[in-house]
Amino acid sequence: MRTPYYLIDEAKLHANLRVLADVKKRAGCKILLAQKAYSAYKTYPLIRKYLDGSAASGLYEARLGFEEMGGETHVFSPAYRADEFEELLTYADHIVFNSCAQLKAFGARAKAAGKSVGLRVNPERSTQEGHAIYDPCAPGSRLGVTAGEFDSAVLPLLDGLHMHTLCEQNADALAVTVVALEEKFGAYLPKMKWLNLGGGHHITRADYDRELLVHTVRALSERYGVQVYLEPGEAVVLDAGYFVTSVVDVVHNGVDIAVLDCSAACHMPDVLEIPYRPPLQGAGAAGEKAHAYRLAGGTCLAGDVIGDYSFDAPVKAGDTLVFEDMALYTMVKTNTFNGMPLPSIVLRRENGELCTLRSFGYEDFKGRL
Repeated sequence: MRTPYYLIDEAKLHANLRVLADVKKRAGCKILLAQKAYSAYKTYPLIRKYLDGSAASGLYEARLGFEEMGGETHVFSPAYRADEFEELLTYADHIVFNSCAQLKAFGARAKAAGKSVGLRVNPERSTQEGHAIYDPCAPGSRLGVTAGEFDSAVLPLLDGLHMHTLCEQNADALAVTVVALEEKFGAYLPKMKWLNLGGGHHITRADYDRELLVHTVRALSERYGVQVYLEPGEAVVLDAGYFVTSVVDVVHNGVDIAVLDCSAACHMPDVLEIPYRPPLQGAGAAGEKAHAYRLAGGTCLAGDVIGDYSFDAPVKAGDTLVFEDMALYTMVKTNTFNGMPLPSIVLRRENGELCTLRSFGYEDFKGRL
C-alpha cells in the first residue's frame, strides 16, 4: 500500500468504546464523540452503538454528526455567525453559547426551534501542565463566561451549563475543577436540566482513575438533579490509530537526517504545535539504540521535524516507519502546504482485513484553492 496513510485499528477502537460504555452505565451519564479530535465518519456506525451522539464546533461538524452519527448533536462555538445560525438549527439538538451577549442574540430563536440551550462557563481553575495553548482557563482566555461576567438575566433562556477545561488529563484534574465550578456557579446548577463537563478526559488510558470519574459524575447528578454529559475525543480513539510512512532519503548535517514522504506540518501538526514527540514502533529515544536519526518531513519548512529517534539498525531509503497513537488530531488537521498529498485513510477490520476508506489526489489539492 502506498505511503503515507493513516491506519485505524477497528479492534482497538472497539475496545475503547466498550470502556466508555461501561463508564456511561456506572456513572449514569451520556457520552458524545468530540468530532474536533476525530471525524472519520465511516467508523461512526460502530461508534454510535456505544455513544449517545456527537459534539461539534461549528456548522460543518454539526451537519456531519447529524447526517452520519445520529443520536444527539451538540454544538459549541466561540461565536456563531448570523448567516449560518438558521441552518445550524436544522442539525443541532443542544446549542451552547460562549457569551451572554451571543445567548441574548440567538438564544430565543434556538428555544423557539425546540433546541436545548446552554452557556459555556469558565471556572478559572487551571490544571494544565505545560500545554498553555490548550488551557481554556488561562488568564485572558476567550472561552467561557467567568463568574464576574455572568449575567443572571439570561437564566430563563438556559437549560444547561457547559464546562471544558481539560486536555489529556486524569479524573483528579476534573475533581479539582468541579470544586471551582461549584464555588463559582453552584447557585445556578439546581435550575439546570443538564451539565456538560466537556472533553479532555483520558478515560481509556490504562492509568485513568475511572472510579473517581464515576463517583464525581454521579455526585453531581444526584446533588443537582442534572443529566451529565462528557464529550471526549481522544479517549474514543486513544492508541487506535497509526501513521505509516516511508524513508525517501538520508542526509547528514551534524546528525543523520531521514527525510520521509510525510510532513509534520501537513499530517501531524500537533508535533509542532504542542510540541509532541509521537511514539514510533521499534524505535527508542535519541541515544538509546545504536543508530540515531532525526526524522523530518518533505516540505520546504526548515522546522518540519518530527523528532530524534534511535534504531537497532541503520535507516535507509525505502524503509517503512509506523508512528503510533495517530488517530486523534491528525486526519482532522491535515493540509496540503507545498502541495503535499493528503494521506489515505485505511481501516484494519477486526478480522485483519485492510479496507481503504478514502484516498486523495491532485484534485483534492487543487479543489481547495
